Amino acid sequence: MFIVGIDIAKRSHEAVIINSDGQIVRKAFVFKNDLDGFKKLLSESEKLSTNKSDFIFAMESTSHYWLAVYSALLKQGFETKVINPIQSDALRNLYIRQVKNDSHDSFIIAQVIRFGHYSEGSIQASEYFELRELCRARSYIVDLCSDIKRKTICLLDQVFPEYETLFSDIFGVTSMEILKNCPLPEDILAIDTDKLTEMISVASRKKFKKDKAEQIKSAAQNSFGIIIGITSIKILLNGHIEHIKFMEQQIADIDKQIVQLYNTFDCKLTTIPGIGPVSAAIILSEIGDVSRFSSATKLAAFAGIDPTVKQSGEFNSSHNHMSKRGSPYLRRAIWQASVLAVMYEPNLKTFFEQKRSEGKPYMNAIGHVTRKLTNIIYAVLRDNKPYYLRQ
Repeated sequence: MFIVGIDIAKRSHEAVIINSDGQIVRKAFVFKNDLDGFKKLLSESEKLSTNKSDFIFAMESTSHYWLAVYSALLKQGFETKVINPIQSDALRNLYIRQVKNDSHDSFIIAQVIRFGHYSEGSIQASEYFELRELCRARSYIVDLCSDIKRKTICLLDQVFPEYETLFSDIFGVTSMEILKNCPLPEDILAIDTDKLTEMISVASRKKFKKDKAEQIKSAAQNSFGIIIGITSIKILLNGHIEHIKFMEQQIADIDKQIVQLYNTFDCKLTTIPGIGPVSAAIILSEIGDVSRFSSATKLAAFAGIDPTVKQSGEFNSSHNHMSKRGSPYLRRAIWQASVLAVMYEPNLKTFFEQKRSEGKPYMNAIGHVTRKLTNIIYAVLRDNKPYYLRQ
């Protein structure tokens, strides 16, 4: 058996080949991240054996640069492993001589596979890959949109601090229509009351009428916002509003595609209170085949919601925190589902209230619910059966 450890980089990779005893049988060599480079990798391997079953290829999930060589190896029929860099770091730290170079790194990666103390990285079968990419792209756009919303609020606090009292949601449909057409108090004062009434009436589907328009006018008239640099702020506000509208449409379009893809799986996650189709899709895409995990504890570790262990001699810490060393996308999705679950799932709600009665802060109590919800998610995926409420 030969293990090929590959240290991933952007333009070129470096590989080393060891045998089952850990001896280097092919010194480190560089191959480019292109077709010719891949052919070189295969050529060097074939010098040792032409039997594909004699090889295990291994690499770290470094950014996205590993995907091309990974998919090419799978296409050729080689057994290929992707590990989290944390796992190779743990072994690297065992070496007294701390060497940081590519040859050393590729050797360490190969040794991790030889020792067998590792779990597969985040790459999944092709049926999960597309769903995962969409879900991760959605998370990025949601975060970007949230950041621009925070910047928008910051600008409004300067030029129109009273505006936030006018609507329960500054970024709701009616408020966004006003900000699009009248971002500054002076713009609101310049528009006729009847025209403003018509604007908000149409946007709110007749929920708001003339009394609301007069309230907005009054707030603008008595605003205590700054009057310097407002031209620049108006330009920025206009740009932010357009960005927000565009990104929210993007999110809506991606959500439709995510739900369509999720519905192609025979998955029962949405039967769990607090988990909707998009959340279920994120969770499923990050976990993939749940059989990769032999227990809910290992799934929790993959999500990074397992507790850190602080122990020395007879001392055991009673104030451990989440390790946060796994998939941040999975951890976030389960956390957000937990916030909803404590409102809709009676058992989890009771468990949450119990933790709160013990004096635990809100976030800490939700953390406990998150761990319990992970157990539920694991059981539903493992058994492929709908969740049912235990009495």
